[in-house]
Amino acid sequence: MSMLTPPGMGGKYRITGDRYPRMSRPRNRRRLVFAAFGSVLALGLVGWGTLQLIDVFSGDGDGQTVRAAHGTGDCERGDKRPDENAKSGRGDSGQSGNSDRTGGKLPKPAQITVNVYNATTRSGLAKNTADELKKRGFKIGKVGNAPAEYDKKVKASGILLGAPGADDGAFNVLGTQLDGAQTKNDARDGKDIDLIIGSGFKTLVKQKDAEKALAALATPSPTPSGTPCR
Repeated sequence: MSMLTPPGMGGKYRITGDRYPRMSRPRNRRRLVFAAFGSVLALGLVGWGTLQLIDVFSGDGDGQTVRAAHGTGDCERGDKRPDENAKSGRGDSGQSGNSDRTGGKLPKPAQITVNVYNATTRSGLAKNTADELKKRGFKIGKVGNAPAEYDKKVKASGILLGAPGADDGAFNVLGTQLDGAQTKNDARDGKDIDLIIGSGFKTLVKQKDAEKALAALATPSPTPSGTPCR
């Protein structure tokens, strides 16, 4: 019996020659490994893409801006409140602010008659202010103390009081001369404007700065175009 004969075979089966059968590894295992790796990679890509979409459309925490889906800039929501602290022109809050009605034909200072009234305890304030406005080209009407309705009751720098038509430009032009003035309409028929000086008034805007603000009203800068929000 050969030494290569397995025990129990009784010599019935013999292995001869110098070649032996080799057991090949199953090929299905490699396929399973690649399939598992591909599945993990696909799931990872799907998860990353989902997070990116959430980041794009969620916007910031206070709800005031949202990031544009087709650009890199931020877009303001339509419900954001307008700035109420501008310096000249009529704003929505009743205070003078940069008006949207600019760039049209504005009246010149010489076409605006200003009545200057002093609602403070500082003597001579109405006359001094009227003289300075006259030097800047405005026509001066009445000068004196404020009516009892406003006397010592105006906390802002001043009130521009005039007919509804003054909103079309006269308020804006005169509003370039002092900061923080409020605007108010009454039932008068004339085109003159009352400047009621309040306790918050310190001095008129420097003439050079007022001229720059007036020029900006006449030729406003174009609004930069941004990426539209969707």
